[in-house]
Amino acid sequence: MSTWIAVALVCAATLLVGALGLRLSRTTSDFYVASRMVSPRWNASAIGGEYISGASFLGVAGLIFATGSDMLWYSIGYTAGYLVLLALVAAPLRRSGAYTLPDFAQIRLRSAGVRRVTAVLVVGIGWLYLLPQFLGAGLALRTATGAPGWVGTAIAVLVVVANVTAGGMRSVTFVQAFQYWLKLTAIALPVVLLLIAWHSDGSPSPASVPGSEWSEPLSGGDHPVYRTYSLLLALLFGTMGLPHVLVRLYTNPDGRAARRTVLSVIALLGAFYLFPPVYGALGRIYAGDLLDSPDSMMLLLPGRMLGEPWGDLATALLTAGAFAAFLSTSSGLTISVAGVLSQDLLRGRFRTSVSGFRVGAGLAVLVPATLSLLGVRTGLADTVTLAFALAASTFCPLLVLGIWWRGLTRAGTLAGLVVGGLLASTAVLLTVSGAVSSGWPAALLGQPAAWTVPTAFLVMVVVSLRTRRTPGVNTIMVRLHAPEALDLDRGDHPTPP
Repeated sequence: MSTWIAVALVCAATLLVGALGLRLSRTTSDFYVASRMVSPRWNASAIGGEYISGASFLGVAGLIFATGSDMLWYSIGYTAGYLVLLALVAAPLRRSGAYTLPDFAQIRLRSAGVRRVTAVLVVGIGWLYLLPQFLGAGLALRTATGAPGWVGTAIAVLVVVANVTAGGMRSVTFVQAFQYWLKLTAIALPVVLLLIAWHSDGSPSPASVPGSEWSEPLSGGDHPVYRTYSLLLALLFGTMGLPHVLVRLYTNPDGRAARRTVLSVIALLGAFYLFPPVYGALGRIYAGDLLDSPDSMMLLLPGRMLGEPWGDLATALLTAGAFAAFLSTSSGLTISVAGVLSQDLLRGRFRTSVSGFRVGAGLAVLVPATLSLLGVRTGLADTVTLAFALAASTFCPLLVLGIWWRGLTRAGTLAGLVVGGLLASTAVLLTVSGAVSSGWPAALLGQPAAWTVPTAFLVMVVVSLRTRRTPGVNTIMVRLHAPEALDLDRGDHPTPP
């Protein structure tokens, strides 16, 4: 009963906080980018809220629990990716004046074809990232209460759609900022109780449990060295290509505020990612029989280590935090996909309007919600990592070369996006389907970033060197890099395709 109450309170608080944003949302700009008036502190909390997904809240602890110390790289990579974003992308992207990634692509390349390909990739990455959020919502509620999996999925879908369509980006900003602090509290407080119980039990080490290779780095699976470096490459460079992260940078007042936002995000994420490894290590000691269901371990661990009522209360708090993770990340993804759908795929009176945004939000959740309700099953962190690899293989080359190299051309961009997208998508499909399960093929497809990202960069550069440069590129580069004090016309409005 306590778990149901906790989930109900999270959903109610999400809708109530979102209602505050609804009262302040009046224009199309409010719905898309909160009128570009979000302060760095608010924006950093909101990015932390949407970035800490179910893969972070449950999946990272589950991977560390099941696989071992190698999986500590997830926590490091998820945070360190923002250093790359800070150094290479944050301020120029905000100065572009775009609303969405397709907007940026058209501003930089002045090509409707590049814009359409970028729009398709945004929707694909958004759907790939949304699927584990809805699956995780069902898993969390089923693990904690025994309810059918579709119940948690349905609740998450309804709350997300209601919140996003009611107030847009301004509403979601308030919700995600609130949910970051809720998630930090939900994961931190139970750790105190679990560590007290562990200390009272004599502080046993995971290395004392059968299967001691768990604590030895680079010891498990096929080709662990390659998998580790490829994973880090995907996380470091995939972060800058995640549509729901980039769309938040557009809500800052200027490029300087965007940089301050990203710097604050690094601190907030660093605080959160201290805790999943603790759950993973304690799970290895006290819940070794759950290796076949690692995503559930974190919710079941308090019941193994604590007596009533503390075990039930800790489980309820963790379930509430996990549900907040699914809701906030799903909201951010829905915002980014809805913006692209309404600008690039919907026509007529719906295009770039509030009503179009709401229709796009409904379409954004339709495919992943349907797949999750039909019973598709996949690991939370693994699926999210594949989304990172796809983003790193497509949007990372577009952003880095588009911002820092004058020579990038339309043909080069199209070739790189198509090649990188096809290679990474094929790896994703083959991995999720289980077509390859061992040896080098499984390693290369399961962690494809090490070869798909360099290939995409190489294709963009080679084709660009052999084709004509985009006209007016010097003006565009000044717009991206000149300080806002020069008062250039940076657009700050949707660019029609």
